[in-house]
Amino acid sequence: MMAGRRDGSLMREKSSSRSPIVVAIAIGILLGCVCAFFFPHGFFSPDPSFPNRRLSNSQIGSSSCESEEKINMLKSNIMGFTEKNAELKKQVTELAEKLRLAEQEKDQAQKQFMALGKQHKAGPFGTVKGLRTNPTVLPDESVNPRLAKILEEVAVRKELIVALANSNVQLMLEVWFTSIKKVGIPNYLVVALDDRIADFCKSNDVPVYKRDPDEGIDTVARTGTNHAVSGLKFRILREFLQLGYSVLLSDVDIVYLQNPFDYLYRDSDVESMTDGHNNMTAYGYNDVFDEPSMGWARYAHTMRIWVYNSGFFYIRPTIPAIELLDRVADRLSRQPNSWDQAVFNEELYFPSHPGYIGLHAAKRTMDFHLFMNSKVLFKTIRKDDNLKKLKPVIIHINYHPDKLPRMKAVVEYYVNGKNDALERFPDGSDW
Repeated sequence: MMAGRRDGSLMREKSSSRSPIVVAIAIGILLGCVCAFFFPHGFFSPDPSFPNRRLSNSQIGSSSCESEEKINMLKSNIMGFTEKNAELKKQVTELAEKLRLAEQEKDQAQKQFMALGKQHKAGPFGTVKGLRTNPTVLPDESVNPRLAKILEEVAVRKELIVALANSNVQLMLEVWFTSIKKVGIPNYLVVALDDRIADFCKSNDVPVYKRDPDEGIDTVARTGTNHAVSGLKFRILREFLQLGYSVLLSDVDIVYLQNPFDYLYRDSDVESMTDGHNNMTAYGYNDVFDEPSMGWARYAHTMRIWVYNSGFFYIRPTIPAIELLDRVADRLSRQPNSWDQAVFNEELYFPSHPGYIGLHAAKRTMDFHLFMNSKVLFKTIRKDDNLKKLKPVIIHINYHPDKLPRMKAVVEYYVNGKNDALERFPDGSDW
């Protein structure tokens, strides 16, 4: 009994001594669970935003790789932007050029519209008349400022006579400008192709323009024959037209008896004297070609006209006129043995056809009795008592090689009144 009680009391004492410990442990566990629930990262977890936080080796390596990738990506983007910028600059340049061309076309279209006016219905039979006069180009003094200044002083109403000359034609040139001065024509200019002619003109108070050196044509200009020099005029005249001036182009084998500007119509791009010698040859005619082997269809009708003389023509500053000069100059440069007068007429007259676009230029033939060639004078006029009374505007010694003596004879006959001055010359030439 005693033993049993002692054991029971010991048991109770041990049990009572363990209870506070168990309770403390339980409380600790409970507090730990509560803290774990509310503070999962602990009370002293470092702030992720803190700049000086320590990183693990793996984090450092990862960040370094990401930075290198970003740098490479930025470099790639910069290169892409550079290429795009270059492409945009190219596009801007192309657009600017297209805009410039569009403005030119717009300006030309506006001029054409102004010339054409409003659209109208066709009028009654016999009253409809088409337009013939093309608008002039906008002057561009930047083409040749020095020439522009000379033309301002020499030209009258934006037009003048122009002749090209080198030392080979000095004697004819003297007769040429002496006759111009005698008539009282103020607006004329000599394009000197060498220094000797330039000095000769200055010493005789003749307006002169000496071109700037040009290796491509200077040799021909200084030493070329009449035909060679004649071919240069189409290139040189272009600048006059670009500057906005109408030009009466003149060879130097011409005698002036009246002021030609009083007899021009100015309604066409080109107004030229003719090599024709009567109404048919000068102004055109229906020439019948006969081919007997064709039987019923043996007769074929053709239209004929004798050529314009490329040594005396009036040309206005229009787009078709400039295109004519360009076409002729281009062909002569590629076909140096071609005759400039033949090329001049082919470009004026040949129509559009397969493989070729014709020139759309208005043209007028001058009165062949007023703007007279030497065939008309020596073969017809001097033998007709009535026609001898006419006073031409100019006489061009284009049909005869003995130019200087015939020019002097024309002056004697028409200016000095020597009635037999023309008699000693044959109709044609001796060869």
